[in-house]
Amino acid sequence: MVAYMPDQDATGVRDPADALAAVAALRRLADQLEDAAVEQAMRSGWSWPDVAEALGITRQAVHKKHAKRLIAAGVKLRRRDDVRG
Repeated sequence: MVAYMPDQDATGVRDPADALAAVAALRRLADQLEDAAVEQAMRSGWSWPDVAEALGITRQAVHKKHAKRLIAAGVKLRRRDDVRG
């Protein structure tokens, strides 16, 4: 745990450049984790609405963000009329 100093912000980092670099690195990591989790879910037969609900976003948003990458990775995507089981 980093001790709070009056000249620090909530990140615990004194230099804004370091704080912003840390935020950017966390965003990249979060995107990588999301990509992997979405791919795993889709390979396991989840639907777009299932994934969207788990992420707290719309079906359209998750589809727009991930569909092309998943198709390129060879993931068989479910259609609305497909039934899980």
